[in-house]
Parts: sequence; C-alpha cells; structure tokens
Amino acid sequence: MDAGTSSRGSIISRANSTYSQTGSTQHMLREQKSSSTDFFTPKTPYSRSKESSGQGTALSLSLNYVPSKFSGSILSGGSRLRAGKGLPLKRGGGVDAFRANESRLASGSRRLKWNKFEWILIFTNSLFTIYSLAGLVLCLLTWFETWQSADVVRVGNTSELVLSTAASCVGIVTSLIGWAGILLNNRGFLAWYTLLSWATFAFLVIPGYMTYKRRTFDLEGKVNFQWSQQLGAEGRLRNQNQLECCGYFSPFVEATISQTCYARSILPGCKLPYMQFERKVLQRWYTAIFILVPVHIVVMLAGLLCSNHITYRFGKGMMPEAYRLNMNTMAVIMENYASQLAEQYGEDIANDILKRSRSNLNLDSTMR
Repeated sequence: MDAGTSSRGSIISRANSTYSQTGSTQHMLREQKSSSTDFFTPKTPYSRSKESSGQGTALSLSLNYVPSKFSGSILSGGSRLRAGKGLPLKRGGGVDAFRANESRLASGSRRLKWNKFEWILIFTNSLFTIYSLAGLVLCLLTWFETWQSADVVRVGNTSELVLSTAASCVGIVTSLIGWAGILLNNRGFLAWYTLLSWATFAFLVIPGYMTYKRRTFDLEGKVNFQWSQQLGAEGRLRNQNQLECCGYFSPFVEATISQTCYARSILPGCKLPYMQFERKVLQRWYTAIFILVPVHIVVMLAGLLCSNHITYRFGKGMMPEAYRLNMNTMAVIMENYASQLAEQYGEDIANDILKRSRSNLNLDSTMR
C-alpha cells in the first residue's frame, strides 16, 4: 500500500514538475512555428469540437503558428536592427505609449532624430500654415475695411469673400492638426490632417473659379444686373461713396441720393470705375489662388505619402488582435497538454492537473 502510494505520488510529482515548466506558452508556440505538422489533436474526453463548444471562432490565430513577419521586439522583447545599418529601430509610440504614466516617446541616452519623411511634413506644413494665415489676414483686413475701397469688395463680392475666409480658417485648423501629429508622432492626427487638406483644397479652388468665371465671361452684363437688381439703395450708396461717383451712367440713372450725389452733381457715373475696379480685384484674386493650387497639391501629396512613415515602426507596434492569446485559446492549449499527460501518465493524473490548471487560469466558465 505504501509502495503504491509512493509510486503514485512520484508520478504526480513528475507530472507537476512537467506542468510547472509550462508557465509560459511562448516556448510551445516556438515549437509549433518550427514544426511543419499541425497542432496535436486532443483525444476524448479532453478534446472539444467547435460544434460542441460554440467558441471555435473566438480562438486566437496564434494557436497554430506565430507569423515570422512580426517585429522581433514583439516576439523577443528586444530591439531589432535595421537591415544594413547598425542603428536600432526608431523608438516612439508602440505598446509603451498605452501604459499608465508612460510618455509617447521612449526615454534613453540615445538622441532621437526626425527622419526625412517628418522633415518633409514639417516643410510642407510650414508653407501651408504661412499662406493660410496670410489669406486669413487679408480677408480680415477686407472685412474690417482697413484698406481703400474694401467696402466695394464687401458689397460686390460677398460670396467670394465668405468662401475665401472659410478656406483660410479650414486651412489654419488643418495645419494645427498637422503640427500636433508631426510633433507627437501621432498617425491618427496625420490621417485627419491628410483628409482635411483635401477639404481645404476644395474651399481654395471654389472662390478662384468663381472670380475667374465672373471676370472672364461677360463681366459687363453681370455688373449691370448686379447694380440694377442686387445691390439695392444701400449698396449703391456705399459704392458711390467709395468710388466717388453718382448713379450708374449719370445722376439720373439708378442713383441713390446723398450729400454728394444729387440731380445737378458733376460726379461721373459709376459704371466705368466699378468695372475697372472689378477687373483689377478679380484678376488679382484668382491669380493668387491659382498660384497656391500647385503648392497645396504638394502639401496633399506629402501628407498622403509621408504620414505613415514618421517613425520606422509598422502600425502601433502591437500584436494584431487576431493573434493575441485569449482565454479560449489557453483552454485549448491546456486540453492538448492534458491529452499528452493522459497518454503518458494516465487519465486520473491528467484530470487532476487539468482541474488545477482550470482553477489557476480561471477557465472553469470557459471550458463549460
């Protein structure tokens, strides 16, 4: 009786020592990676079919293999050297950025440097910021009438002025998002920056097209219709005061009476000075916008091509969710291990080890 008990105890201790060596499943996954055969299929009563468990679709893909394309720092925990260079991968972001009390950039004695893609984004976003601010300043100066005849633009070209102001505001907001993404190495911000740069391009070309179309195609007819039907008495009065004229052709044709404009006024009509003013302003307007179009296309292409390369890390440096170990996968691994123990030591010992492994890993609810 004592001999049988001691023999059974030695078998259990050997099984426990074998089980204690499997505290980490990493070596098991490495063996699966090097092996060309599939994972050992457990035998009843320890194997579970997908139909009986109903959880086959929730298993991790790491159950059968570990892809060799994963970063070496993910699998081994160390830094991997770039091919042909003696420098490790550029740090920043990755798993550490999502831990508590961790900075987004890794700390260390080695000095971190921006790569060429980040320098390209800095240069293009600087241009973007400069001409967006310049456009907003010009629009605000026009709205506040700080330069001569600015009120004529406010009266006669309100739609173009509103769209140009909106384009400048959208451009400034987009450039600020770009600076946040560049300085923080945040690809999410840079994705929004790239998307909004296309929206800014639309806001940019619309007033350019409107001013070009207005000046090129029958400007005289459009000015005639605007003075007669759209400006109204107040708009005509403001144009007369700014252009120092009276009436459209003369004081007797569509004039608004004021202290300087009356029936016997010697001031000329407003058609000629208003036409000349519109030709000059509209030409400068669409010329400035069309000059910025190729520059903004370069900004969009730089954001599109360089946003995902501000660091050398692929993605966020995290294991894809489909390959992460979960409780269902751990349950299958433990069942396979128990099947091997059952073949070697017997079903009773395997049942005992499997029961303890379930309680240690909280797999009771998962295995049911």
